[in-house]
Amino acid sequence: MSLPSSIPEVSFFKFLNHANNILKNPLPFHAKNFKNLGDIFRLNIGFGKSVLFCRDAGLLQHALQKNQKNYTKSYIQTKDLAKYVGKGLLTAEGEHWQKQRKLIQPAFHKSQLVLLLDTIQYTILEELRNIKTGSPMDVFPVFNDLAFQTVVKSIFNIEIPDADIASLQHTTEATQQMLVQELRQPFLVWWFNLSGKTKKHLDLTQNSRTILRRLVEERKLSNTKHDDLLDMLLSAKYENGTSMEENQLVDEILILFAAGHETTSNALTFTAELLARHPEAQAKISDEIRQIKSVSDDIMHWIKNATYTRLVIEESMRLYPPAYFIDRVNIEEENFNGMILPKGSNLLFSVYEIHRHPDFWKDPEAFIPERFLEENIKFSKNYFPFGAGPRMCIGNNFAMYEMILAIIALVEQFEIIEKKDPIQIKPLITLKPHNAILEFKKR
Repeated sequence: MSLPSSIPEVSFFKFLNHANNILKNPLPFHAKNFKNLGDIFRLNIGFGKSVLFCRDAGLLQHALQKNQKNYTKSYIQTKDLAKYVGKGLLTAEGEHWQKQRKLIQPAFHKSQLVLLLDTIQYTILEELRNIKTGSPMDVFPVFNDLAFQTVVKSIFNIEIPDADIASLQHTTEATQQMLVQELRQPFLVWWFNLSGKTKKHLDLTQNSRTILRRLVEERKLSNTKHDDLLDMLLSAKYENGTSMEENQLVDEILILFAAGHETTSNALTFTAELLARHPEAQAKISDEIRQIKSVSDDIMHWIKNATYTRLVIEESMRLYPPAYFIDRVNIEEENFNGMILPKGSNLLFSVYEIHRHPDFWKDPEAFIPERFLEENIKFSKNYFPFGAGPRMCIGNNFAMYEMILAIIALVEQFEIIEKKDPIQIKPLITLKPHNAILEFKKR
């Protein structure tokens, strides 16, 4: 992959001309520009603003790892998203982010996650009861509820009123939809504010914060330990010996809801869609499950030894990365391989395009889980399902444990009937599946 010394541009008029299609699915528009203009191009979005779209893995690695101190997250996360979910790990920057990351990191250590495995496994089995056999069904709502319930039960290992859970889930999904409209139609933001549409969604967020504060206060007053993430967050101490303030704790929980369930539900749905189109992969997973469960009934043993299941999930996240874009802004002017990036350039890295770049991936459109057995792929600098560098997703191990256990439980109980139609996608803040209609039968 190589970058030009001067960056080709896509005009605002071309952007405006394709606005409706971009709102529905921007990926074909970007793919065409990458094909015609190369691995980086500037998109003028009006009002003197522009975004640099990039699919060069080397530049992404440079921004996330090698020179990450010169890059910050863009206003998309630090302002636009933050107004709905607060200043948590995903949206915070600088010293505040460093302080929070250091405090929260131990809660997601593998030794701590072991304490959550029984809860995760139980929640998965309960939610998979909603899969019906004998007729086609949209599987995304099942995985969406599964992922959200898993996050909720892992944070609050107590019974929570269904109305509260429904409200939290609705807010998480509704605010994402609103943010997508704001980002893809920046020329209508004034109308969203004037009409009260933005305020309506901000009010939803405040209602969620009220629910979470009540749950936190109830936990503090109970003086009872539940070995869940809330216990870990409440007991965590900063270097000066103080605990997290309540508002900050609520921000972090909102971030876990937003980031922890969306990406996982999307990845699980795409994995099921791919398994429907590759029955031989289902058969391999089924054989693997019988083998590992014949040796031990320990959940961590299943996770560690479900080798092929992990390969399938990794290949699924290559083809359909839930976090399909990563944004950064360079603080100072950057010279990368002879290309000058002016100070304050808005960079939007297409993980979707990087994961399918023909210069690196052999048969990039094909589903080949075994490719991740190769050392150069396994430790690839062209694979970013959880980001990279210091800001790599803090919940990557949690997500992988959950997804492996979910696919094990799914394939052990059900055969997914073979399907030939192309997989449909709906890119929002995350890459979501669309019309994930599958048919199941009991094994």
